[in-house]
Amino acid sequence: MTLALGTNDGISAELRAAVRRERRLGTLAVRLTLLGGFGITFLIYAPVLWLGVLSISLDPLSGFPGPFTLQWYRSLFDQPAWVQPLIRSIEIALIVSVLCIAAATLVGRVLPRMAHNQALLLGGFLLPLVIPGIVIGINVFIFYRMLIGWKMGAWALVLCHFIWAFPFALLGMLVVSVRFDGRLLEAAADLGAGPWRRFWDIERPLLMPGIMTAGLFGFLLSLTELPRSIFVYGRFQTLPLYTWAEASARASHIPLIYCLNALISLVSVALSVLALWQLGRGARR
Repeated sequence: MTLALGTNDGISAELRAAVRRERRLGTLAVRLTLLGGFGITFLIYAPVLWLGVLSISLDPLSGFPGPFTLQWYRSLFDQPAWVQPLIRSIEIALIVSVLCIAAATLVGRVLPRMAHNQALLLGGFLLPLVIPGIVIGINVFIFYRMLIGWKMGAWALVLCHFIWAFPFALLGMLVVSVRFDGRLLEAAADLGAGPWRRFWDIERPLLMPGIMTAGLFGFLLSLTELPRSIFVYGRFQTLPLYTWAEASARASHIPLIYCLNALISLVSVALSVLALWQLGRGARR
Protein backbone atom coordinates (compact mmCIF):
# COMPACT_ATOMS: atom_id res chain seq x y z
CA MET A 1 0.00 0.00 0.00
CA THR A 2 2.78 2.41 0.91
CA LEU A 3 4.67 1.58 -2.28
CA ALA A 4 1.59 2.18 -4.45
CA LEU A 5 0.85 5.48 -2.72
CA GLY A 6 4.43 6.60 -3.18
CA THR A 7 4.26 5.71 -6.87
CA ASN A 8 1.05 7.74 -7.31
CA ASP A 9 2.61 10.73 -5.56
CA GLY A 10 5.58 10.50 -7.92
CA ILE A 11 3.32 10.44 -10.98
CA SER A 12 1.32 13.41 -9.67
CA ALA A 13 4.52 15.39 -9.09
CA GLU A 14 5.68 14.63 -12.64
CA LEU A 15 2.31 15.72 -14.06
CA ARG A 16 2.41 18.98 -12.11
CA ALA A 17 5.94 19.63 -13.32
CA ALA A 18 4.88 18.92 -16.91
CA VAL A 19 1.91 21.28 -16.56
CA ARG A 20 4.18 24.03 -15.21
CA ARG A 21 6.58 23.53 -18.11
CA GLU A 22 3.70 23.75 -20.60
CA ARG A 23 2.48 26.94 -18.97
CA ARG A 24 5.94 28.49 -19.08
CA LEU A 25 6.34 27.53 -22.72
CA GLY A 26 2.89 28.93 -23.50
CA THR A 27 3.72 32.21 -21.76
CA LEU A 28 7.05 32.42 -23.60
CA ALA A 29 5.32 31.75 -26.92
CA VAL A 30 2.77 34.51 -26.28
CA ARG A 31 5.51 36.99 -25.36
CA LEU A 32 7.57 36.10 -28.43
CA THR A 33 4.48 36.45 -30.62
CA LEU A 34 3.69 39.87 -29.19
CA LEU A 35 7.32 40.94 -29.55
CA GLY A 36 7.42 39.75 -33.14
CA GLY A 37 4.10 41.41 -33.91
CA PHE A 38 5.22 44.74 -32.50
CA GLY A 39 8.54 44.42 -34.30
CA ILE A 40 6.90 43.79 -37.67
CA THR A 41 4.43 46.62 -37.06
CA PHE A 42 7.33 48.94 -36.29
CA LEU A 43 9.16 47.95 -39.48
CA ILE A 44 6.01 48.68 -41.51
CA TYR A 45 4.90 51.95 -39.98
CA ALA A 46 8.20 53.52 -38.86
CA PRO A 47 9.07 54.73 -42.40
CA VAL A 48 5.55 56.18 -42.75
CA LEU A 49 5.86 58.06 -39.46
CA TRP A 50 9.38 59.23 -40.34
CA LEU A 51 8.15 60.52 -43.71
CA GLY A 52 5.43 62.48 -41.94
CA VAL A 53 7.97 63.97 -39.54
CA LEU A 54 10.29 65.00 -42.38
CA SER A 55 7.39 66.56 -44.28
CA ILE A 56 7.03 69.17 -41.53
CA SER A 57 10.79 69.73 -41.17
CA LEU A 58 12.52 72.81 -42.50
CA ASP A 59 15.20 70.78 -44.37
CA PRO A 60 13.72 67.32 -45.11
CA LEU A 61 16.47 66.46 -47.60
CA SER A 62 18.94 66.30 -44.72
CA GLY A 63 17.14 63.24 -43.34
CA PHE A 64 16.95 64.71 -39.83
CA PRO A 65 13.80 66.23 -38.32
CA GLY A 66 13.41 69.83 -37.22
CA PRO A 67 13.05 72.69 -36.99
CA PHE A 68 9.39 72.07 -37.71
CA THR A 69 7.28 74.11 -40.09
CA LEU A 70 4.14 73.81 -42.25
CA GLN A 71 5.49 75.89 -45.09
CA TRP A 72 5.98 72.86 -47.35
CA TYR A 73 2.29 71.95 -47.05
CA ARG A 74 1.35 75.54 -47.86
CA SER A 75 3.64 75.39 -50.89
CA LEU A 76 2.11 72.07 -51.90
CA PHE A 77 -1.41 73.48 -52.05
CA ASP A 78 -0.12 76.47 -54.00
CA GLN A 79 1.00 74.10 -56.78
CA PRO A 80 -2.05 72.82 -58.73
CA ALA A 81 -0.12 70.47 -61.03
CA TRP A 82 -0.81 67.40 -58.86
CA VAL A 83 -4.57 67.97 -58.59
CA GLN A 84 -5.49 66.60 -62.02
CA PRO A 85 -3.46 63.38 -61.58
CA LEU A 86 -5.13 62.94 -58.17
CA ILE A 87 -8.60 63.27 -59.72
CA ARG A 88 -7.67 60.74 -62.39
CA SER A 89 -6.34 58.33 -59.77
CA ILE A 90 -9.57 58.59 -57.79
CA GLU A 91 -11.64 58.00 -60.93
CA ILE A 92 -9.64 54.89 -61.84
CA ALA A 93 -9.73 53.66 -58.24
CA LEU A 94 -13.52 54.05 -58.02
CA ILE A 95 -14.02 52.06 -61.23
CA VAL A 96 -11.67 49.32 -60.03
CA SER A 97 -13.43 49.28 -56.67
CA VAL A 98 -16.83 48.72 -58.30
CA LEU A 99 -15.42 45.99 -60.53
CA CYS A 100 -13.81 44.26 -57.55
CA ILE A 101 -17.06 44.37 -55.59
CA ALA A 102 -19.04 42.88 -58.48
CA ALA A 103 -16.49 40.20 -59.37
CA ALA A 104 -15.63 39.24 -55.79
CA THR A 105 -19.31 39.02 -54.84
CA LEU A 106 -20.09 36.80 -57.81
CA VAL A 107 -17.08 34.50 -57.49
CA GLY A 108 -17.04 34.54 -53.69
CA ARG A 109 -20.66 33.37 -53.51
CA VAL A 110 -20.29 30.59 -56.07
CA LEU A 111 -16.83 29.19 -55.28
CA PRO A 112 -17.60 27.81 -51.77
CA ARG A 113 -20.66 25.98 -53.13
CA MET A 114 -18.79 24.15 -55.87
CA ALA A 115 -18.30 20.46 -55.30
CA HIS A 116 -15.30 20.07 -57.61
CA ASN A 117 -12.30 22.09 -58.83
CA GLN A 118 -12.44 24.60 -55.99
CA ALA A 119 -8.69 24.54 -55.38
CA LEU A 120 -7.91 24.76 -59.10
CA LEU A 121 -10.15 27.77 -59.67
CA LEU A 122 -8.99 29.51 -56.51
CA GLY A 123 -5.36 29.04 -57.56
CA GLY A 124 -6.16 30.54 -60.95
CA PHE A 125 -7.83 33.57 -59.37
CA LEU A 126 -4.93 34.11 -56.96
CA LEU A 127 -2.18 33.62 -59.55
CA PRO A 128 -1.64 37.39 -60.15
CA LEU A 129 -0.38 37.65 -56.56
CA VAL A 130 2.83 35.81 -57.49
CA ILE A 131 3.36 37.45 -60.91
CA PRO A 132 5.58 40.56 -60.74
CA GLY A 133 3.70 43.76 -61.47
CA ILE A 134 6.16 44.80 -64.17
CA VAL A 135 5.53 41.51 -65.98
CA ILE A 136 1.77 42.09 -65.97
CA GLY A 137 2.21 45.63 -67.29
CA ILE A 138 4.52 44.48 -70.07
CA ASN A 139 2.20 41.61 -71.04
CA VAL A 140 -0.83 43.89 -71.24
CA PHE A 141 1.13 46.38 -73.33
CA ILE A 142 2.50 43.75 -75.73
CA PHE A 143 -0.83 41.99 -76.22
CA TYR A 144 -3.22 44.93 -76.51
CA ARG A 145 -0.94 47.61 -77.97
CA MET A 146 1.47 45.73 -80.19
CA LEU A 147 -0.67 42.77 -81.29
CA ILE A 148 -4.18 44.23 -81.31
CA GLY A 149 -3.28 47.88 -81.84
CA TRP A 150 -5.34 49.40 -79.02
CA LYS A 151 -4.08 52.64 -77.55
CA MET A 152 -3.02 52.63 -73.95
CA GLY A 153 -4.82 54.86 -71.48
CA ALA A 154 -7.49 54.81 -68.81
CA TRP A 155 -8.98 51.45 -69.82
CA ALA A 156 -5.53 49.78 -69.69
CA LEU A 157 -4.94 51.22 -66.21
CA VAL A 158 -8.31 49.89 -65.06
CA LEU A 159 -7.47 46.44 -66.45
CA CYS A 160 -4.02 46.24 -64.84
CA HIS A 161 -5.25 47.58 -61.51
CA PHE A 162 -8.17 45.16 -61.52
CA ILE A 163 -5.86 42.19 -62.24
CA TRP A 164 -3.78 43.22 -59.23
CA ALA A 165 -6.61 44.07 -56.82
CA PHE A 166 -9.09 41.27 -57.54
CA PRO A 167 -7.23 38.48 -55.66
CA PHE A 168 -7.21 40.58 -52.49
CA ALA A 169 -10.87 41.45 -52.94
CA LEU A 170 -11.72 37.78 -53.45
CA LEU A 171 -9.84 36.70 -50.32
CA GLY A 172 -11.70 39.33 -48.32
CA MET A 173 -15.01 38.04 -49.63
CA LEU A 174 -14.14 34.39 -49.04
CA VAL A 175 -13.42 35.06 -45.36
CA VAL A 176 -17.11 35.91 -45.01
CA SER A 177 -18.75 33.71 -47.67
CA VAL A 178 -17.20 30.39 -46.57
CA ARG A 179 -19.03 30.78 -43.24
CA PHE A 180 -22.36 31.51 -44.86
CA ASP A 181 -25.11 29.05 -43.90
CA GLY A 182 -26.79 27.87 -47.10
CA ARG A 183 -29.78 26.61 -45.14
CA LEU A 184 -30.95 30.20 -44.83
CA LEU A 185 -31.38 30.39 -48.59
CA GLU A 186 -33.16 27.03 -48.67
CA ALA A 187 -35.58 28.23 -46.00
CA ALA A 188 -36.23 31.44 -47.92
CA ALA A 189 -36.86 29.47 -51.12
CA ASP A 190 -39.35 27.26 -49.28
CA LEU A 191 -41.16 30.43 -48.21
CA GLY A 192 -41.45 31.56 -51.84
CA ALA A 193 -38.59 34.08 -52.13
CA GLY A 194 -37.05 34.38 -55.59
CA PRO A 195 -33.30 34.39 -56.34
CA TRP A 196 -32.99 38.19 -56.29
CA ARG A 197 -35.03 38.51 -53.09
CA ARG A 198 -32.92 35.82 -51.41
CA PHE A 199 -29.73 37.63 -52.36
CA TRP A 200 -30.88 41.11 -51.39
CA ASP A 201 -32.63 40.28 -48.13
CA ILE A 202 -30.43 37.43 -46.83
CA GLU A 203 -27.06 37.17 -48.53
CA ARG A 204 -26.29 40.86 -49.02
CA PRO A 205 -26.53 41.89 -45.33
CA LEU A 206 -24.45 38.92 -44.17
CA LEU A 207 -21.87 39.40 -46.92
CA MET A 208 -21.65 43.18 -46.46
CA PRO A 209 -18.32 43.09 -44.53
CA GLY A 210 -16.78 41.13 -47.41
CA ILE A 211 -18.33 43.46 -49.99
CA MET A 212 -16.95 46.53 -48.24
CA THR A 213 -13.55 44.89 -47.84
CA ALA A 214 -13.44 44.05 -51.55
CA GLY A 215 -14.29 47.64 -52.45
CA LEU A 216 -11.71 49.08 -50.07
CA PHE A 217 -8.96 46.79 -51.33
CA GLY A 218 -9.82 47.63 -54.94
CA PHE A 219 -9.79 51.37 -54.28
CA LEU A 220 -6.63 51.36 -52.16
CA LEU A 221 -4.51 49.12 -54.39
CA SER A 222 -5.54 51.07 -57.49
CA LEU A 223 -4.93 54.46 -55.88
CA THR A 224 -1.31 53.63 -55.05
CA GLU A 225 -0.43 51.38 -58.00
CA LEU A 226 2.77 52.21 -59.91
CA PRO A 227 4.74 49.24 -61.41
CA ARG A 228 1.91 47.98 -63.63
CA SER A 229 0.91 51.50 -64.63
CA ILE A 230 4.28 52.54 -66.04
CA PHE A 231 3.81 50.56 -69.27
CA VAL A 232 0.12 51.16 -70.00
CA TYR A 233 -0.86 54.68 -68.94
CA GLY A 234 -0.39 56.33 -72.33
CA ARG A 235 -1.22 60.00 -71.71
CA PHE A 236 -3.50 59.29 -68.74
CA GLN A 237 -1.19 60.17 -65.85
CA THR A 238 -2.21 59.11 -62.35
CA LEU A 239 -0.90 60.51 -59.07
CA PRO A 240 1.65 57.71 -58.40
CA LEU A 241 3.00 58.16 -61.93
CA TYR A 242 3.19 61.91 -61.42
CA THR A 243 5.03 61.68 -58.11
CA TRP A 244 7.37 59.04 -59.56
CA ALA A 245 8.22 61.32 -62.49
CA GLU A 246 8.78 64.28 -60.19
CA ALA A 247 10.96 62.26 -57.83
CA SER A 248 13.03 61.03 -60.79
CA ALA A 249 13.56 64.53 -62.15
CA ARG A 250 16.65 66.49 -61.30
CA ALA A 251 14.64 69.55 -60.25
CA SER A 252 12.54 67.82 -57.58
CA HIS A 253 10.02 69.75 -55.53
CA ILE A 254 10.44 69.14 -51.81
CA PRO A 255 6.75 69.71 -50.94
CA LEU A 256 5.64 67.28 -53.64
CA ILE A 257 7.98 64.46 -52.66
CA TYR A 258 7.54 64.60 -48.90
CA CYS A 259 4.19 66.23 -48.17
CA LEU A 260 2.19 64.62 -50.95
CA ASN A 261 3.60 61.17 -50.25
CA ALA A 262 2.95 61.65 -46.55
CA LEU A 263 -0.71 62.42 -47.31
CA ILE A 264 -0.98 59.40 -49.62
CA SER A 265 0.56 57.16 -46.97
CA LEU A 266 -1.86 58.47 -44.36
CA VAL A 267 -4.87 57.73 -46.56
CA SER A 268 -3.49 54.31 -47.51
CA VAL A 269 -2.91 53.32 -43.88
CA ALA A 270 -6.38 54.52 -42.89
CA LEU A 271 -8.05 52.54 -45.69
CA SER A 272 -5.95 49.46 -44.88
CA VAL A 273 -6.98 49.58 -41.23
CA LEU A 274 -10.61 50.00 -42.26
CA ALA A 275 -10.39 47.04 -44.67
CA LEU A 276 -8.77 44.81 -42.06
CA TRP A 277 -11.36 45.88 -39.48
CA GLN A 278 -14.16 44.96 -41.86
CA LEU A 279 -12.44 41.67 -42.61
CA GLY A 280 -12.13 40.86 -38.92
CA ARG A 281 -15.73 41.84 -38.36
CA GLY A 282 -16.86 39.48 -41.08
CA ALA A 283 -14.76 36.66 -39.65
CA ARG A 284 -16.27 37.14 -36.18
CA ARG A 285 -19.74 37.05 -37.67
